[in-house]
Order: sequence, then structure tokens, then C-alpha cells
Amino acid sequence: MAIRPQLAVGACIVAFAGASFGVAPTQERVLELCASVDGPAHCGRRVEAEQLKGLPNLAVREDDTLRVTLYPSGTRVFVDSIANGNEKSYALWDYWSPVNAIVLFVTSGDDVSYGVLQRATGQLTMLPAEPVLAPDRQHVAVADFCADRCANEVTVWRITRDGLRKDATLKPAARWSDVTVSWKSGETLTIQFTPAGTDKPQSVERPLADREWQRS
Repeated sequence: MAIRPQLAVGACIVAFAGASFGVAPTQERVLELCASVDGPAHCGRRVEAEQLKGLPNLAVREDDTLRVTLYPSGTRVFVDSIANGNEKSYALWDYWSPVNAIVLFVTSGDDVSYGVLQRATGQLTMLPAEPVLAPDRQHVAVADFCADRCANEVTVWRITRDGLRKDATLKPAARWSDVTVSWKSGETLTIQFTPAGTDKPQSVERPLADREWQRS
């Protein structure tokens, strides 16, 4: 499972700002929810509590256990661990109704990753950064960039019944920071970033057919 180090409030705000097709709160609401959190797990729990109010039949929180209802039947259980040196927590982060999938916010200490749980099959795919669902409902984009222990690349994943499968990778020649991705269409990504050595953000469009993508 890939992990990217991020600070709690920053990770929460960035993810909600880029979420698509879901029921995510506004960025202002996230700031309010996570204004005085103890860490990323605490932020995730506060966000989850907000989410569950609007999704009462989707999941249930019982102390350190999150029970997610699958469809048409079944349950997937996620149990937080507080074992020394192996702390891990799960929180319901978003719901993609067009593909019947749940996005989980997963923490390990101060490290943050994300999981996409497909309710029809119970398949869970772990991703290193916040996934963004495409309008075609067939692809997911992930921008995994940070100063340390990140792949520093944009990846595109295809949604299959057996989980998400990586289709393509875009790795810039120079270092980027403050990277976000959004979908202009089902076949074109808009990437916003700040190149190394400057504080001026830039934006580029990359069709999935572009030769810059490395195919998996």
C-alpha cells in the first residue's frame, strides 16, 4: 500500500476541494471541522461524522469499528488499530453514487492514503493520494506529489469489477509542487501545479491519448 506523508488539516482541505460526484462538505466546512484536531485520524473522524448524517444507510460507526453496507448484500468492516508502532484508522470520506463506491480516508500515524471500496464486489483499492472520478465514470486520476516518499507523478486508473487498475502514468521531468488534478472531460485531465524554482502556478491539459503518458 502506498503512503504519502501529509499534515492532517492540509490533507483534508485539499481532498475536499478536489472531490467529484460525491457529497463532500465545502472547504469552509472542512476548516471548521478540523480547526482544532489532534492529528489526521481525528480530522477524518470529524469529517466522517458529518458525512454519515447525510448517508445514514451507507455505513455505521461503532467506537473504533466502521461497518460499510455493501450492495446488494453484505458488510465490509474496518477496525482502527492503536497498537504501538502500528496505529491505523479508517474514516468514510466520500461516496461516488455514479459507480456505487466509497472513498475511505486512511491514516497511519501522520501518513495519509485513500481507499476506494466498490460496494457491488467488496473490492478495496488503496491509492497514495486523493482520487478524482472522471465524468465518464470509468477512470480515476491521482496526483501523488510531496517533498518526501511520494512517487511525484499523476496516474490514471480504470475502474473494473475487480478493482481499480492503473492505466497510465505522467511523471514530470522537473519537480512540481501544489499539484491538483481535475477532469475537463472523460478523456482529458487538467493539471495545476507550481514548477520548481517559482511560486507561479501553472495549468496544463493532458488528453489520455497524449504520448507523454506511460502505459501500464
